[in-house]
Amino acid sequence: MNTRMSNSRPRVKICCISSVAEARMAIAAGADALGFVAAMPSGPGIVDDATIRAITTDLPPPIASFLLTSRVRGLDIVDHIRACGTNTVQIVDHIDPAEHAIIAVALPMVRRVQVIHVEGPEALALIPAYEPYIHAFLLDSGKPGGTMRELGGTGRTHDWAVSRQFVARTAKPVFLAGGLNGDNAGQAIADVRPFGLDLCSGVRTEGHLDQAKLSAFMQAVRDAA
Repeated sequence: MNTRMSNSRPRVKICCISSVAEARMAIAAGADALGFVAAMPSGPGIVDDATIRAITTDLPPPIASFLLTSRVRGLDIVDHIRACGTNTVQIVDHIDPAEHAIIAVALPMVRRVQVIHVEGPEALALIPAYEPYIHAFLLDSGKPGGTMRELGGTGRTHDWAVSRQFVARTAKPVFLAGGLNGDNAGQAIADVRPFGLDLCSGVRTEGHLDQAKLSAFMQAVRDAA
């Protein structure tokens, strides 16, 4: 069940934000949410918890702030959210769904987003396991079980046919991530019909948020809506 209304554009989350200046640039371009990458086994855009808190305190109220955490225990995740001050947590690893209940009790106002790494159709089987405990899913292209664990930020697309099935089968909003940019945003929206789009490297040049790429991506999203 796709919760995005047909006459509105998908929400846009710009990830790997590393400074107040980048946050302001993304918001000025029309981003609805910002992502902050905490300690990870691999991937771009990692910033320390103190930097995340310094940026989130500067954000205007309508903007969602996502903490990307690789922690897998509920109480550890709660501590991490409190340290960073975000209003949303994006859990990038596949965890025991019961850990979400611990977060919900401790921080009921914080939104919980579970990442599903789409390595094949088996991703669909995870919907009923997580759906009762979360506010949204985010479909990414990592390999959490590989020798070099990837929990996001790969710059690769995955099988959007599986993602489209995922959107159709869940009642929760679904963000699409993995290899998105201004050139493929329209096709991603048409093929998957996600609630939102999430990207990092697709709007960056040499690791820095690129105004031209950001503007082109936002225009592509508006044109596809």
